Amino acid sequence: MRKFISLLPTLVVLFLVSTPAFAADEYKGYVAIGAGLAIGLAALGGSIGQGNAAKAALEGVARNPETAGTVRTLMIIGLALIESLVLFGFIIAITLSGAVTG
Repeated sequence: MRKFISLLPTLVVLFLVSTPAFAADEYKGYVAIGAGLAIGLAALGGSIGQGNAAKAALEGVARNPETAGTVRTLMIIGLALIESLVLFGFIIAITLSGAVTG
């Protein structure tokens, strides 16, 4: 499993970079598939990251309840940054598929 997770960024880049290679008319369907896979992998990575961040924050609060406010604030900032990366992946996938198919 760790080997797959270490290959995950490579696969995401492969899907995002290979999309313009299918610019011919007969490959427009593959561009949409590539964009869908790219955003799917971005969402998968983001959800795993958010789960790990929430788990670590809850463990930290359980060990030291006095820091709950600080940990909550830092966790929300971290979750927002993780979600922004997923949104960037979505924007890139939509932009590339629109530039090739449009």
